Amino acid sequence: MLPWDVFMIFLLGSSALGEILMSASEVSRNYDFVIVGGACVVSFCALRLTCTILLMIPLGGTAGNVIANRLTEDPDIRVLVVESGGLNEDVLELQVPFLMPQIPIKYTWNFTTIPQVGLEGRSVIYNRGHILGGSSSINGMVYTRGSAEDYDLIANISGDEGWSWDRLQHYVKKHERWSSPVNNSLHLFRPEVHGFRGMTSVTLSKTRHSIDDRMLKATEESSEFPFNTDYNSGQPLGFGWAQSTITSSGRRDSSATSYLGARFIRRANLHVLLNHRVLRLLPAPSGPGVHFNAVEYGEIVDVSSRQIVVAAKEIILSAGSVGTPHILLHSGIGDDSTLSALGIKTTHHLPSVGQNFTEQPITIVQWPVDDNNTTDQFTRNATLMAEFLDEWKFNRSGPLTSSTTTHLGYLRLPGNSTVFDIVADPSAGVNTPHIELSFSNGFIFPVPTGGGLGVILFLVTPMSRGSISLNTSDPLDQPLIDPALLMHEFDRFALREAIRLALRFVASPGWEDYILEPSGSLSSLDISDDGQLDAFLRASVLAGFHSVGSASMSPRGARWGVTDPDLRLKGVRGIRVVDASVIPHIPSAHTQTAVYIIAERAADLIKESWGTR
Repeated sequence: MLPWDVFMIFLLGSSALGEILMSASEVSRNYDFVIVGGACVVSFCALRLTCTILLMIPLGGTAGNVIANRLTEDPDIRVLVVESGGLNEDVLELQVPFLMPQIPIKYTWNFTTIPQVGLEGRSVIYNRGHILGGSSSINGMVYTRGSAEDYDLIANISGDEGWSWDRLQHYVKKHERWSSPVNNSLHLFRPEVHGFRGMTSVTLSKTRHSIDDRMLKATEESSEFPFNTDYNSGQPLGFGWAQSTITSSGRRDSSATSYLGARFIRRANLHVLLNHRVLRLLPAPSGPGVHFNAVEYGEIVDVSSRQIVVAAKEIILSAGSVGTPHILLHSGIGDDSTLSALGIKTTHHLPSVGQNFTEQPITIVQWPVDDNNTTDQFTRNATLMAEFLDEWKFNRSGPLTSSTTTHLGYLRLPGNSTVFDIVADPSAGVNTPHIELSFSNGFIFPVPTGGGLGVILFLVTPMSRGSISLNTSDPLDQPLIDPALLMHEFDRFALREAIRLALRFVASPGWEDYILEPSGSLSSLDISDDGQLDAFLRASVLAGFHSVGSASMSPRGARWGVTDPDLRLKGVRGIRVVDASVIPHIPSAHTQTAVYIIAERAADLIKESWGTR
């Protein structure tokens, strides 16, 4: 018998998509409120004209879909989501958790960075989601919040205690729908720190992994690697079981499947326009001060036919850390001299737009192991993979219900590390990690034979700062994405130490007779030699796709930053930003959770501003 959620997709068919629009001709041109986000356009046309909001999210929108859902809780607000990509239904790779690495490139923007000086001129891929749900539809589904100190620092930087850890717990619970795996007592968590009635599903793995017992034993053997029952408690240091945005029935959950799920997409006051992208925001033709009240967008396959939608009150931009500054700059909002050099007329001088772009660099290490039960055994075997896929389709069980990430470890550099002789500790506090170790029960870079153990090493507190800028005045051209990877000495030092930490961890007795030898270029390295490790890093480091900061919030009245603490654009009427770009200090975590939480609070801020329900 088919699982209930599959049955409902078949049963609802086109009726579940009854409010999906394919043409701009179906969209009204004037709205009272405009909220412009990342990859979609969402409009609210009040049924009694008491409140109308348009939300546009050109990048598909983790945050924007949250706003769309929460605002349409008021039946008097009509919302249109305009998405540059298409639907995420009927695409197995976007539903089956384990198939995440196989997601077709057509569902991403397929960006690349500019040549990275710290990587000896290498450019690296910088994919963002190009599908309903944005990057939440294509990411690794890892659910981590960071430390309580991270959010307290954001509150301190912004001057708004509403962004502190304690004040945000209401929104954590409002967002999260936790479910525990059955018959798997090994996987522990702390129920008091989770929400059980929220929107986005979060679970532990439904399956046992052959490294589970070894991971647990390794944490018992050394105080350097303690066990952490639940790293989402605000105290993340230690090693624990991976928590993921996967439903209890074994399907990926994203902002599209949760906040724009079937029971919400069928709201009479919510429409979704697919395959259209936002180009720029337009100023009002007259009136006091700097006021933006319109959005220009076009069909993704033919943007020569451009449309304009007018917002009488407010535009909210949720295009993400790349898309938001890209749209603002093309709208003439940025540094006057830089815009003028490109022939873009400045509408509002705001030099911080696109600056403070902060990304977590990663590198990957892996080892062959003496184990025939790693995921390599079926990723190489098409027949076995097909059997597991059938099991997923009909029973929502088996190894494909889990992501490729099995365990996470969070560690700090020692306080007496020599790097702290030249730089201050960039972490938010003594309970905040510098490094994440993300484990996979199989090779990450495939090899022809044998089983493997893979570890992605994240520097979660980077000190390098990059930028998002423009190459031309054409809004259809790719932005210049510069995460400035490995440009700060602290980043190089910390990743060298991350490699050494990973090697010490797998050298503990719990891994004896399991780890065979280092794989690839790591096998020839003298890990005591900083120069050799630096060369390894320059050749191997990639972006972690956890960028923040390119439209940072700052205290009200501050001369730096892009938004005030209520996320309104500084010095401008009519624009608010809601996405990862407003986060001034990167959380020591994968950032999707922080974006969901910020969007939940932002929805309340918007409602309070306009007196909606």
